Amino acid sequence: MTSIVLYFHVHQPFRLRRYSFFDIAREEDYFDDDANAAIVQRVAERCYLPMNALLLRLAQRHGERFRCSMSITSTALEQMERWAPAALAGLVALARAGVVEFVAETSHHSLAFLANGDEFRAQVRAHTDRLERTFGARPRAFRNTELVIDDRVARVAGELGFCALLGEGADHLVGWRSPASVYAAAGTPDLKVLLRNYELSDDIAFRFSNRGWHEWPLSAEKFARFLERVPEDAQQIGLFMDYETAGEHQWEETGIFDFMERMPGAALQSGRFTFRTPSEVAARETAAETLEIPHPVSWADAERDLSAWLGNPMQSAAHAALYALYNDTRRAAAAGRPELLERWRRLSTSDHVYYMCTKGASDGEVHAHFSPYDSPHEAYVTFMNVLDDLARRVGAGA
Repeated sequence: MTSIVLYFHVHQPFRLRRYSFFDIAREEDYFDDDANAAIVQRVAERCYLPMNALLLRLAQRHGERFRCSMSITSTALEQMERWAPAALAGLVALARAGVVEFVAETSHHSLAFLANGDEFRAQVRAHTDRLERTFGARPRAFRNTELVIDDRVARVAGELGFCALLGEGADHLVGWRSPASVYAAAGTPDLKVLLRNYELSDDIAFRFSNRGWHEWPLSAEKFARFLERVPEDAQQIGLFMDYETAGEHQWEETGIFDFMERMPGAALQSGRFTFRTPSEVAARETAAETLEIPHPVSWADAERDLSAWLGNPMQSAAHAALYALYNDTRRAAAAGRPELLERWRRLSTSDHVYYMCTKGASDGEVHAHFSPYDSPHEAYVTFMNVLDDLARRVGAGA
């Protein structure tokens, strides 16, 4: 029987306010709480609340044959606690009902694995502890920020005791192999690597409302036929997408909620499939082979690499300047100013460098859609102004 691993990602960054050169050394209020509150409340109304209720209905309808998984950053958790508590209560209810396995990641959705291994581990441990406190179970599976995987990430995930690692089934990684196989991580044989089927996932996440797509409209029954095309010896089909796919990226008027409600039943009808969580698949399946991942692979943009965040000089300079301040910030926190480290960590959220991307074509349109800025240069200037102020406060012990 082939497992369907339905996985959702939940994230909200702390967006910066328009912080100018003249605010440096004068204003320490970096974050636009009005915008952050408005966005998380809007997304909760459009997506989180209805999807929480929908997943609970699916579990009640299909029993043990339906399970899903979800990762939620600590920045999103904090914003829900402050501004959308009903959405968080719904997620807690799903955890208590045994519907959702919560997957660990970095607390602040950072690229720390690239720059500082100690900070990477610290964020993962902090986030794992927070998930356990909030949802009552310690995560057993791990996904890195933006689904980035490589051999280093796998090694740390294994060291931290995770049994499963989620990744992107990019063509240049998989090659002739199948994303539907379960793999062992190179150097960490006890860690199972579960890959995303990007074609099937993107049918829902990106193409669902595209009237120019030759498969539009996508019904639950049609999608079940797509699933049936996957070879029968497939161990798992990774359907990984943002939770905001339903209601935010694909509006309610597209029929996305009806699709989400009907799709599991359509998939289960043949008797070939069942829905399982990452840790269930890892415990059940023997790895088909070892997967070596020498270079980082992500789920972003056409390249499926790190160019969405570090593809131009502005992004590289901002990333380097941020981590150059890390050790001083840690010392300031240890000396009695922990709020400075929390500000630094909010700045480590990968969204800030994502907004600086200068790509064109469809990838550029996606970056622009999510950015609160008028241009990548404005994103860079704002970020560097804030970082300049933080550096002064760290250095002065203010």
